[in-house]
Amino acid sequence: MVRCTVLAPWQDPRGGEVERVRIDNGTLAIEVLSLGAIIRKLWVPDKLGNRANIVLGCDSVADYLAQSALLGGVAGRYSNRIKDGLISYQGQQYPLDTNLQGNCLHGGTEGFHRRQWHIGLLPDGVRLTMLSPDGDMGFPGNCRVQLDYRLVHNNLFVEFTAAPDKACPISLTQHSYFNLDGSDSIRTHTLQVWADKLLVPDERKLPIDVKSVAGTDFDLQQPQQISTILAKPALHGDGLDHCYQLPHARSALHKAAQLSTPLSGRRLTLYTNQPGMQVYTGNYIEGTMASHGQLLKTHQAMCLEPQMLPDSPNQPQLGDPWILPPALYHHISRYEFDCI
Repeated sequence: MVRCTVLAPWQDPRGGEVERVRIDNGTLAIEVLSLGAIIRKLWVPDKLGNRANIVLGCDSVADYLAQSALLGGVAGRYSNRIKDGLISYQGQQYPLDTNLQGNCLHGGTEGFHRRQWHIGLLPDGVRLTMLSPDGDMGFPGNCRVQLDYRLVHNNLFVEFTAAPDKACPISLTQHSYFNLDGSDSIRTHTLQVWADKLLVPDERKLPIDVKSVAGTDFDLQQPQQISTILAKPALHGDGLDHCYQLPHARSALHKAAQLSTPLSGRRLTLYTNQPGMQVYTGNYIEGTMASHGQLLKTHQAMCLEPQMLPDSPNQPQLGDPWILPPALYHHISRYEFDCI
């Protein structure tokens, strides 16, 4: 039986209220905000059956608006980077909002993670909807977006659809930061990525090539402890913030990544229909305000972001992210939780 609890709303300093809903199916539980379609908390059982929250979040709207880490929010209209904030279609150029090193990142300064979504209930979860107007952060066309978060046994399903009324590139992703044992570091977690290709980034983290990971420091096809990964020379003491190209079949889910930790015994396996996944080990979250007044530490949690490939609106060899009406954008991912 799935239980829904409407929690007390938060005041938005910009005006109005942010709705909060908790969904609990007895195995998993999730708290969702109408602000940014944010997953504020996700409770998952450990090897002893004890549930605890495994994602980073904040305790107020003001804290969410003050941080740039996109804690738990939705990145859109286009996740990751678009070079120089420029896209063009059939001779028409569209300048986008630029918010990082001259690029458009995660949809711009006022991306979907800062918007108010309408929130409604499903039998096993919540449905969030919003209208992104023509010219929103520079993107063409009015775009209607729907997002379902559903709890099914030990699975969290995340399903997006989007319908633009003009040709527009779309890539939406859920941007939760996972720490499966509640410690202040993911270094003892183990990560595996089922991808044999990596987008080689330039100094602005824009893709300049696609190469095999075989024999490189980025080969994660076998499980490795994150402390070992972070120590690899190619990461320069920083961490992963790289996009892997996945075996792609839009009509089917494929296994993309697995994250686990021996301390709690929790294991997350991610399945998606997306062609890429950004793996980000929380390299730049130091000092971000999170729940209970804690200031986050570098590598305290990490993101697994299924998505279209970055800058593919400008690099057709990376795939075609343009949605031409009446076609629909569709992204579905399944987060399966169990114990090792």
